[in-house]
Amino acid sequence: MFHLDTGRLWVCLLLLGFIGFSLPKAEGRSRKPNVVLILTDDQDVAMGGMTPLKKTKELIADQGITFSNAYVASALCCPSRSSILTGRYPHNHHVINNTIEGNCSSKAWQKTQEPYAFPALLHSIGYQTFFAGKYLNQYGSEDSGGVDHVPPGWNYWFALEKNSKYYNYTLSENGKARNHGDNYSLDYLTDVLANVSLDFLNYKSNYQPFFMMISTPAPHSPWIAAPQYEKTFPNVTAPRGGNFNVHGKDKHWLIRQAKSPMSNSSIQFLDNAFRKRWQTLLSVDDLIEKLLKQLEAHGELDNTFIFFTSDNGYHTGQFSLPIDKRQLYEFDLKVPLLVRGPGIQHNQISKSLVANIDLGPTILDIAGYDLNKTQMDGMSFLPLMKNNSNVNWRTDILIEYQGEGLNKSDPACPAMGPGVSQCFPDCVCEDAINNTYACVRTIAAAHDLQYCEFDDLEVFVEVYNLTADPNQLTNIAKTIDKEILEKMNHRLMILQSCYGASCHTPGVFDPRYRFDPQIIFRERGEQAHLLTRKASK
Repeated sequence: MFHLDTGRLWVCLLLLGFIGFSLPKAEGRSRKPNVVLILTDDQDVAMGGMTPLKKTKELIADQGITFSNAYVASALCCPSRSSILTGRYPHNHHVINNTIEGNCSSKAWQKTQEPYAFPALLHSIGYQTFFAGKYLNQYGSEDSGGVDHVPPGWNYWFALEKNSKYYNYTLSENGKARNHGDNYSLDYLTDVLANVSLDFLNYKSNYQPFFMMISTPAPHSPWIAAPQYEKTFPNVTAPRGGNFNVHGKDKHWLIRQAKSPMSNSSIQFLDNAFRKRWQTLLSVDDLIEKLLKQLEAHGELDNTFIFFTSDNGYHTGQFSLPIDKRQLYEFDLKVPLLVRGPGIQHNQISKSLVANIDLGPTILDIAGYDLNKTQMDGMSFLPLMKNNSNVNWRTDILIEYQGEGLNKSDPACPAMGPGVSQCFPDCVCEDAINNTYACVRTIAAAHDLQYCEFDDLEVFVEVYNLTADPNQLTNIAKTIDKEILEKMNHRLMILQSCYGASCHTPGVFDPRYRFDPQIIFRERGEQAHLLTRKASK
């Protein structure tokens, strides 16, 4: 159990002073729904990342809807979180990696994007807003204004300085720094987030609807489990699926240069990491159970939408890549997305193609905000959750990523630049400036395809038929029908320059799609090179 220490008492008093004493729950409650967004860090869905979360499945998935085709716009923390907050693709919010230079929590981001993030818009229409946990990777750094900076629109702010940790971290409590140590009962971050969230529910105003965003460190490294969970899953290892420890022979050189088969030390390391990741998620499961019990005790549960998702996926040995994210494959791009709430039938599974850019528009739609007033690239999937049969939903999304490394020409990557993934334990360069790509992910009635272009010294193309090849073993860029290849290239160019409503135009396999033939296509060497596309910077 967590003890009400002086720090937590201070938080309670802060809530009372900042939000106001709560009045009896039976009086004056708003009819607008409340919304809770729970965001994990680096949680895959393709490799079994939801398996440890038994309570979460029972309390959210079984009581609502699971989206089986939920993707992120970029497979890295800061660009992805920026897409969640703004409802925009990276080429529109301009966060390209986890560094200040990459616009992560930079002064420019704070000026141009934060005032229009969906929590600020919720606040503008009367929602109480609460944040707890990891915000953006560079939040709190000196160059981003330190922990004094509280983004606009948040009533209560309980944000982690910089990247995920479990102990020995600093939190910004409404702009005031509070340091934490390594005492489990006082400092374990997932439990701290759980308890401060419960405090908010106890002391918030009952006259306003509320939005809560709880962003846990789990299952991000350094993978420190709570003491009671340190010995769980003793026999669990990373899944040995069809793409585990195999050479990516027809892929971009960054993938091909991985050592295959992996050494025993690499496999031992990633198995250990996989098990520890699961262990850290058990505390998230506890957090969700406590939160929903508290909502029920306050009579709020039936009027609250609860979203559960992650900022990106993760890999552990696929294509002989020990551990990381950043790549264009399903294990890094596909994330869990569960939602329960008023009007959502139980035990639903939707195969509709949704993305993290849709979270903001969906939550604003729930709150009754006029989406025509926003410039968001995403779409509200509230009609999908309400089983609206008249929904004409999209069939494709854009995925884009810009590499962080400094060395553009040497495949061996001897110069590892700032922010580039480390080596665990055999050095595999998983990122470089060359790891800059854009993809169209298409899921239509008869097509389950991914088309990607790397902006390298020469354009390199990867195409996968996920129906025939769910493990993405075979790049079919050379063999796929040339007309489809041309159309996918054309669609990529459209999406890479889209903004707001123009991102909602019909996809390649939508009957309303219109193909512009002004495109030059030619095969050069061993790969298809599409010469008219210019990568967005």
